[in-house]
Amino acid sequence: MHHLAWPSRCPKSSCGRMRMSRGLTFRSGKGHWIPNLSRQCSHGSVELFVPPSPPLDPEKVKELQRFITLSKRVLVMTGAGISTESGIPDYRSEKVGLYARTDRRPIQHSDFVRSAPIRQRYWARNFVGWPQFSSHQPNPAHWALNKWEKLGKLHWLVTQNVDALHTKAGSQRLTELHGCMHRVLCLDCGEQTPRGLLQERFKALNPHWSAEVHGLAPDGDVFLSEEQVQSFQVPACIRCGGPLKPDVVFFGDTVNPDKVDFVHRRVKEADALLVVGSSLQVYSGYRFVLTARDKKLPIAILNIGPTRSDDLACLKLNARCGQLLPLIDPH
Repeated sequence: MHHLAWPSRCPKSSCGRMRMSRGLTFRSGKGHWIPNLSRQCSHGSVELFVPPSPPLDPEKVKELQRFITLSKRVLVMTGAGISTESGIPDYRSEKVGLYARTDRRPIQHSDFVRSAPIRQRYWARNFVGWPQFSSHQPNPAHWALNKWEKLGKLHWLVTQNVDALHTKAGSQRLTELHGCMHRVLCLDCGEQTPRGLLQERFKALNPHWSAEVHGLAPDGDVFLSEEQVQSFQVPACIRCGGPLKPDVVFFGDTVNPDKVDFVHRRVKEADALLVVGSSLQVYSGYRFVLTARDKKLPIAILNIGPTRSDDLACLKLNARCGQLLPLIDPH
């Protein structure tokens, strides 16, 4: 899902993080943001995306260390909670998630496929959100998991996120369960292209288009008016002229069965499962916990707040991913 400007949100900019009162204006021709600022805020603003958690318990740290030490092939599954510390809000967290703050819901796969106006609205909003969304960087949790991989502790990494932060951190033993926003595909011919190239095509087609933004979602979506959307031009596939879609699994769509089978095999090869930053409410990730349970693998969960699988875990940690994972020695 991982931004721009809510009335109380603070995006990154070249001069630090600034609190916006009226959003941001995007000018396509110049390709950058012109902020409407009322006042600046502290550099700790990204913490607004992270739900509150109790102080780190040293005994819990020892328990997770023991869990990792006893394993030789850990499979790690991550969700939106690992990226909140990079400034990308999640959907479900209490008080700070998108569902708690707004009545907005993610786009449905069937709506996107059937309706050109819905695709136009989606791409207009995504075009505006892309510069900020694509600029987010890995946090200490992403780097810690990359270190585990390099040292041979991490058998495989499965992420439900579409933000490419694991890739930016250098992870290679990686399955992006729901795809990645940094890739685009044609619905007709399947041609895959980098999202950054599409951004340039958007700019060329909309040299004088501008929009004021009033909020951003975990998948880079922003909130625009219908008037702004209707004048936005959307390019087609260069190869066949078909409609373009981000290479991600929208809500209501299903994960490719071959990918699901691949991950099931990785789970069965592992000797422990660690869930990081996921409530496991979406079945596409939850099913792998069920596979681990069936294989009698030890399961640990690191997530702020309850999850769907707390009763299956031998260890549950209610802490920040970026605070706890770097403390674990993967040797």
